[in-house]
Amino acid sequence: MFATLAGKALVPVGLAVSGFMVVCCLVLFSVIRDDLHRGEIVHATNLADTILKSTRYAMHKSDRETLATIIRNVGEQKGVDHVRIFNKKGVVTFSAKSGEINRQVDKNAEGCVVCHKGAEPVTNLGTMQQARTFKNSDGKGVMAITAPIYNGPDCSTAACHVHAASQKVLGTLDIGLSRTELDRSLAMLRIQMIIFCLMSLILTIGGVTALLRRNVFLPLQKLRTYVELSAEKGDLPEPPPHLPHDLDVIANGFYRVKHDAADKKQNSGASA
Repeated sequence: MFATLAGKALVPVGLAVSGFMVVCCLVLFSVIRDDLHRGEIVHATNLADTILKSTRYAMHKSDRETLATIIRNVGEQKGVDHVRIFNKKGVVTFSAKSGEINRQVDKNAEGCVVCHKGAEPVTNLGTMQQARTFKNSDGKGVMAITAPIYNGPDCSTAACHVHAASQKVLGTLDIGLSRTELDRSLAMLRIQMIIFCLMSLILTIGGVTALLRRNVFLPLQKLRTYVELSAEKGDLPEPPPHLPHDLDVIANGFYRVKHDAADKKQNSGASA
């Protein structure tokens, strides 16, 4: 197959089209995946901000029951893996999971070490730096956001608080969203892109094959047949069939050469 003209023409085209489609789909999938991940981070950040604003009044009133109810209700929402608030010492004070309350958080754990890697904890992080992905105890993917709870003027001056104005961070809100739906969407997108690549590859190679067969291979076959038949019939060939431009020029050139040779032969015979 590789030795024939069809093989030499179609195999490089197939490889080029396949490589181009694969590269384009990989780039497109990477862009879509990054956009979905970025959108998930924005969604989690907005949810964390909503929780902080919802719980701020209860914090000012030192209403622990209302605060615990808000955290528990948010944690019961579909797609929420965990919601917890821990104080500056890393002790969980509120959580949607009762078993986590009063538990010490490891500062070297993923998501904590970003702020606590230095001698003094970092108090300001960008949205993307706050986000982290990991596997929970059930082996499912989780995307979590860590949002500091800052000590504003309304906190340091409240009668129920004893935090000094110099203390910038009172605690941290940690909320994790399940990546199950996102992973499922990415898996479906991956399958759809593979199917799209295969369909595009088949249609492209099929179309190129049909065009080459019609415009190149069949005319070449006619030219070959004409040359072979002309050689078998003798010196004076028949006029060539109509072929595409370049092949028609070759066929007519062959006809003129053979016709001139036949005329010279006849003239030589007559002179003798």
